[in-house]
Amino acid sequence: MKTTINKNFTVEEPIDKVWSYLSDPTKIVSCVPGASITETIDERNYKGGVTTKFGPVKASYAGDIQIVEMDDANHVMKLHGKGVDSKGKGSAEMNMTGDLVDNGGSTEVKFSMEVSIVGKLAQFGARLINDVSDQLLDQFIVSFREKLSAESAEVETTESTDAAKSDNSLNAFALVWAVIKGFFARLFGKKASS
Repeated sequence: MKTTINKNFTVEEPIDKVWSYLSDPTKIVSCVPGASITETIDERNYKGGVTTKFGPVKASYAGDIQIVEMDDANHVMKLHGKGVDSKGKGSAEMNMTGDLVDNGGSTEVKFSMEVSIVGKLAQFGARLINDVSDQLLDQFIVSFREKLSAESAEVETTESTDAAKSDNSLNAFALVWAVIKGFFARLFGKKASS
């Protein structure tokens, strides 16, 4: 069974900030319900897993994710993913294209996914897969906006604290250190709760 899923949404943040977050697999995976990165092979290849529920069937897939294209100048990305059902009764493959459009202070995120499913899940048909995928994508969008907003608040708090200090080089170091600390706290906190 093959289906195509298209989604557009707007984020009230500048395009460079949205791109920075969206193009970082270690950050974005925490926004995808049931997804995790289990191994970083190199900067373009990862191993991961996803668990989701389609109607009465719970499915867990382990597989590979490849960044096929990451065009920083034009804010376009292409990903390819493939996985095998943990019970060995099916497989899934996905090709996704995403691009960002600057709307003068806000950013429009547009992406299209072509998903191919073989096995038990395929019997539920494209309609159910699309409905469940749409719900998962809505959860992703809410989580993405929240995490991006929280990151903005964290940076603003750090900047206002640093502004009270007199040494500018120390201020820059403190800001970078706070962002790095927050990144690793979220990364390892997510793994610990999985």
